Amino acid sequence: MEISRSLLHSSCSNLQLLHFQVAPSSLSLSQWSPPDFRNSLLQSQSSLPLTSRTRTRTRTHSRKPLAASATKVAVDDPSLQVKKKAMDVSPELKGTSIFLVGMKSSIKTSLGKLLANVLRYYYFDSDSLVEEAAGTQSAAKSLKETDKSGFHESETEVLKQLSSMGRLVVCAGDGATQSSTNLALLRHGITIWIDVPLDILARCVVEDQSLSTSVSYPEVLTHLSSSYEELRGGYAIADATVSVEHVAGKLGYDEIDDVTTEDMALEVLKEVEKLTRVKKMMEAAARPF
Repeated sequence: MEISRSLLHSSCSNLQLLHFQVAPSSLSLSQWSPPDFRNSLLQSQSSLPLTSRTRTRTRTHSRKPLAASATKVAVDDPSLQVKKKAMDVSPELKGTSIFLVGMKSSIKTSLGKLLANVLRYYYFDSDSLVEEAAGTQSAAKSLKETDKSGFHESETEVLKQLSSMGRLVVCAGDGATQSSTNLALLRHGITIWIDVPLDILARCVVEDQSLSTSVSYPEVLTHLSSSYEELRGGYAIADATVSVEHVAGKLGYDEIDDVTTEDMALEVLKEVEKLTRVKKMMEAAARPF
């Protein structure tokens, strides 16, 4: 346990060196990033396809003049909509970090990376940092199973370092909302609960070919349901909630699987925009005449 804590301290010390107040495009990674983090930062900032989808949709449009069609494509292009909304939100956001909470999923991960891409933020996964501090994923899992208190201390230490920075999109682990200390740290940024249906999460786990042991859908769903009931109270404290089901209904999709990463990103940015406007109004109201 002492070794794990020592490694965590080392990783968090490296994290502390990454604090910056300028846009990532003008930040020299060779100057600011220590060797241990350079590769992970470069990977997190790699260009992501802005058309990633859980399912490809085929839409039929009536035949129109080329100019009109080109205009409609430009308006309907989801990646352009996300980029435009990010440009609108960014000035009011003023570098405030965004923390995505909710059950761990590839949906949340893809969303976090896309948001970091369009906002020109850096992306981090708090669980990955805990694993790096522990040495390996298996070591982190062992620590979580044998010393829950120590594992939660590691989570808190990572969140403490991340919350002291700006211009980050962070996919927070399950433990991020499970203590008053962690919740206070998340208040340094904006927290968004990414609510994904449990049946989708269970299906993703079962289809994950990297698992060393085979698990059945009912077993996974039961486990996820139990965890969800334990964690949902903490998730509900987030500043806003973006639900996959709600987005599907709002956009008139027949199936939840039709929701894209861009759809979710656009909804998150709209919620962030609302929150920054409310904060601005409250600050204006608090100023003396």
